Amino acid sequence: MTDSRGSSPRDALALAADIRSGATEAADVLEQTISRIKELNPRLNAVVSTRFDEARAEVEAGLPDGPLRGVPILIKNLGTDVAGQPATDGSRLFADVMATVDSTVVQRYKAAGMVVGMTNAPEFGKTTTTEPLLYGPCHNPWDTEYSTGGSSGGSAAAVASGMVPVAHGTDGGGSIRIPSAMCGLVGLKPSRGRVPAWPNPIALASPVTYHHALTTTVRDSAALLDTVMGHHPGDSFGAPSPRRPFVEEVGVDPGRLRVGMIRIAPGPFPTDAACTAAVDRAAALLTDLGHEVREIELGLDMMEVLAAGGTIMAAQTQAQINDRLAALGRGLAPDDIEPWTRSTLDNAHKNSAADLAKALQTAQRTGWRVAEQFGPDGVDVILLPTRAQTTPKLGYLDVTDPESMGPRTSRFAVCTNMFNLSGQPAISLPIGGDAHGMPVGVQLMADLAREDLLLRLAGQLEATAPWQRLATGYQGW
Repeated sequence: MTDSRGSSPRDALALAADIRSGATEAADVLEQTISRIKELNPRLNAVVSTRFDEARAEVEAGLPDGPLRGVPILIKNLGTDVAGQPATDGSRLFADVMATVDSTVVQRYKAAGMVVGMTNAPEFGKTTTTEPLLYGPCHNPWDTEYSTGGSSGGSAAAVASGMVPVAHGTDGGGSIRIPSAMCGLVGLKPSRGRVPAWPNPIALASPVTYHHALTTTVRDSAALLDTVMGHHPGDSFGAPSPRRPFVEEVGVDPGRLRVGMIRIAPGPFPTDAACTAAVDRAAALLTDLGHEVREIELGLDMMEVLAAGGTIMAAQTQAQINDRLAALGRGLAPDDIEPWTRSTLDNAHKNSAADLAKALQTAQRTGWRVAEQFGPDGVDVILLPTRAQTTPKLGYLDVTDPESMGPRTSRFAVCTNMFNLSGQPAISLPIGGDAHGMPVGVQLMADLAREDLLLRLAGQLEATAPWQRLATGYQGW
């Protein structure tokens, strides 16, 4: 089933402005949000738990006077804790686990707006689709036969359908950018160390996993980054502080930039024509805006990069499962984890400490190699596809079939995973579409801590060629 296209509800900043002015009330917004979730979630399966009564009580007691006061947000149920809510990471092994504290990002969201629930995510975030056996598949609101991407697929479906104006996501290999591209949204992976992960250190995966959000507009992404960024005491990584709030960068003329274009996905995977066409369209728009666009090559061994990311993530999966089994005082049961996760765990058992050290070294070399593209004789921004393949139907990425999952999920992550290892920021914008009417994204990437530059350029593209949003029949908040 495919919804019609057209106008959509206001973005988060417009909604916050109306609440501040008294044009609408936070309590009314909350009730409308609850109604939307109850109406749409049975069809989309984007939201897996709610805190409606708690949110009502918080509104009645008086919300903090933050920049997004009264704006509803959903939190991804993966590596992020909301006190009193499930902390399952999409896994049957953790099905009865409840969070006891709020993660730092949740504390900051609550101080700025209001948290109304948690979204669907694949088991441990290890796939590029959201079809966990624990909760069932999440459906794309553009066409419910199609995947939302992963691992922030529940958040993507919730925002694209108009349940909420914004939602939290995490990105360990493209998990914000891929769902954004599949659902027609803006998805920014910040610089390493920009947003804290407390209280979930996620072991050796922490250098490649990032928190942020999925939004409909560039300015919402910037405003939410302002809300959650900043060092948590004891963090191992920290990004340099920006000169001014990121939301103030949107609308600023970026100047004439040198854009390095990569038309097809690096590595051995074929690139669908629609994905290349989206890059070509973005390049044409950038050229018309006065930017210099030229083709470049990164010179990376993409199979080595993908393998390194897999090794780091497999080590985290092994540690997480081992800790849970130790707490339960038993061994691993056949139905504790999905076949794809079991394959990942088997690989982790085969890897040595030297293999893990080599993977971390590959991550560092990837950061150095990508950084070489920037500087006086290089480029300012890199343009490339978000994905090598257009949005698949549900079932194509099958967690019960590890043999097919490996190459299939790698093809979806080949354009995004390298920037998780390198640490630089990257943003996906819904510039194109495919033959089935599904959104296609392009990716812009800049040097470490240059989210300001990405947001200026993304905002310029948005103003020049506004992307199509999904019409849900809902006329406002």
